[in-house]
Amino acid sequence: MTDSAIPKYQAVHDALLARLLAGHYSVGTRLPTEGALSDAFDVSRVTIRKALELLVRAGYLTAKQGSGYVVATVSPATSTCMASFTDQVLNEGRIPGAKLLSLENPTANLNAEVSKLFDEPLVLIQRLRTVDGLPRMFTQTWVPVRHAPTMSAVDFPETGQEQSILRILRHEFDVDWTSACETLDSVSADPQIAERLGVPAATPILSQACTAFDTKGQPVFFDQVYRQGPINFDLSNGSTQQTSA
Repeated sequence: MTDSAIPKYQAVHDALLARLLAGHYSVGTRLPTEGALSDAFDVSRVTIRKALELLVRAGYLTAKQGSGYVVATVSPATSTCMASFTDQVLNEGRIPGAKLLSLENPTANLNAEVSKLFDEPLVLIQRLRTVDGLPRMFTQTWVPVRHAPTMSAVDFPETGQEQSILRILRHEFDVDWTSACETLDSVSADPQIAERLGVPAATPILSQACTAFDTKGQPVFFDQVYRQGPINFDLSNGSTQQTSA
């Protein structure tokens, strides 16, 4: 490390973070040992440890006894609905999936909350999220057309880390947000949602509505998620474990 303008640990942190965001380390991957990183960056192990601890506190890494540092997510949560469902499933050693059901520009019969938030043309993305091939969540995401004018089915992979809607919006369309507001509720599955989730109509499920805002407080997307199965939240380190797609 040669730049003396910033602390060495911060420079290491920034370099490792850049690697994480660039996909150099995938979710569930174990980072090189402190010794290997110390040699690679030509700094002390104390400096490496301090940089890694910053990434742990930010939610990117977990420190596991006997296993070193493991990548927890490359999309840390800023609220419950901003945690990546894809990353959480991968961290469990299971296989997340995403099937695009429809991609349309609705002009009528909008969700009531959507009508309050947006007065402009929208794209509605409907997907079915799976875990090990079994239905887990039905998701509806509304995004202003101006943020994603070229959006098409090819932008939605069915497998891998990039299936996360958070990554699709941020990486493919440069949609950015700094805060979010959410509502959680228990509802009875209507026939359409029940069919998609593979459960009987009127089965109790969780409804999660999330609005993401930019630095000016303007909404940039609205996400409505209906999920079945156990819902587990791990609020340690300010992060959550099973939330948005």
